[in-house]
Amino acid sequence: MKLYRGDRTLDGLEVTVDASPLDTHTNIKTFSENGFEWGYEGPEPLQLALAILFDHFGDGEKAVRHADVFMQGVVANFNNEWEMTTDDVNVALKNLGCV
Repeated sequence: MKLYRGDRTLDGLEVTVDASPLDTHTNIKTFSENGFEWGYEGPEPLQLALAILFDHFGDGEKAVRHADVFMQGVVANFNNEWEMTTDDVNVALKNLGCV
């Protein structure tokens, strides 16, 4: 089971998956070239949603298809520090009607 984490630090934002930096996956789709953000709806949170979903699914098309709903329902509601497991992602996707 993977663990996704985000934190606001003095050095900026840190987003990891299993303690390694999460790739932005702009090669799949670029919503923002400014990296990740969360706690609101916008291009940077959308990039984070895409990155989490691509890492989770391993399928770029599926990640892009569900990124907006996942951003609105999950990423936009993250606090300064957050974490999600693979199971949490699956539950969120189910609750959002994405699976």
